Amino acid sequence: MSTPSPTALPIRRLTRRDLLACADLSEDRGWPREEHKWGLLLTAGKGYGIDAPDGGLIAACVVTEYGPQEHPDLAAIGMVLVAERYARQGVGRRLMRHVVAALSPTPLTLHATPNGRPLYEELGFKVTGRAEMLRGRFTPVGPEPSVDTRAATAEDLTGILRLDEEVFGSDRTRMITRLPAFADQLRVAVADGRIVGYAAAWPNMDTHVVGPLVARDTETAKSLVASLAVHTDRPLRTDIDVRHEELLSWLKERGLEPVAFNAVMTYGIPGLPGDWSRRFAPLTVAAG
Repeated sequence: MSTPSPTALPIRRLTRRDLLACADLSEDRGWPREEHKWGLLLTAGKGYGIDAPDGGLIAACVVTEYGPQEHPDLAAIGMVLVAERYARQGVGRRLMRHVVAALSPTPLTLHATPNGRPLYEELGFKVTGRAEMLRGRFTPVGPEPSVDTRAATAEDLTGILRLDEEVFGSDRTRMITRLPAFADQLRVAVADGRIVGYAAAWPNMDTHVVGPLVARDTETAKSLVASLAVHTDRPLRTDIDVRHEELLSWLKERGLEPVAFNAVMTYGIPGLPGDWSRRFAPLTVAAG
């Protein structure tokens, strides 16, 4: 019996039970396994995948929807992967076409690597921004940032959610309420008795990823990053909107080095909603 073409195999919804298969797929493409992140995305979002006839996954991606549950107003697509042995056979294109159609008419966003960008442009996505990935050991230099920060408490969650929706432009309750369990640190910046910023640091292989990073201004963002760095012995990694030039320079002066640029792309909307001036880094590029 002949083996069916990979472009003819059915696309199915993934669940958390597929976590190890997703991690195996990441490893197959030379990415870190990132099981902790896959677990969050498969729990808070929707996974789509194609099973290989001989076991495992041919391809996978995850969608995280925001806003009202029945009528989301934004969805982020991430972790788009195709197994090496099935690369350049149209599998990724077919999976993406399926996902875009399944999510219609919800506006979409994603972070594209240089390799992935041509496919997304072919599908109708437009580049609306850029993010720079940095990685390294944070070393304090000069005077410390001046905004007070502290560890978040359960009582802070309402304030965090209110600020996040205002800045992100959509309700991310289903994702943000998972942060206390997902992240090793969750901190808030406070001024005049109210929360003016918050940030998390979550474990990803040998690093701590800083994200989300939401703050009223650059000084507040610096204070949050510095306070997270004090409480970890791991290198930091983060993806900063390139329009935040002052923060990028400050981080590089303190030991974080450029790794890559990703294009921020949207479909169905001219740009991301919310207030970019207070949105410094995503929770993860896979979830926006």
